[in-house]
Amino acid sequence: MNKAHFQSVNEYIASHPESVQAVLGLVRSSICKALPRADEVISYNMPAYKLNGDVVIYFAGWKKHYSLYPANDRLVAAFKGELAQYKVEKGTIRFPLTDPVPVKLIGQIARFRGVEAKHRAEANGAAAKEK
Repeated sequence: MNKAHFQSVNEYIASHPESVQAVLGLVRSSICKALPRADEVISYNMPAYKLNGDVVIYFAGWKKHYSLYPANDRLVAAFKGELAQYKVEKGTIRFPLTDPVPVKLIGQIARFRGVEAKHRAEANGAAAKEK
């Protein structure tokens, strides 16, 4: 099977069935609203959002669900209650395509990942100054 290599997020979303396109569009807009300064790119053949050159969040559509990546231990702990109804494992949060898109939660997760990236960049900058 020849797997497509996407050049844009529009192309990625368009490759899915119409009903899934609508869901992925909501996921995309939630992330973009939460991270307005992020660069939208394709990385590992899925939509990704970069801040300061580092990817902070990805999303992908599948047959029965869509996913956000990465979900580290801090993120999962911070959103423990909100994520209880979703499948979370190995850095992945899975949302069923049949449920309403939790746009507020997705935005909060994206902002959380953005803050983590900011702290990482600040820590790296401080470490570089110490050398």
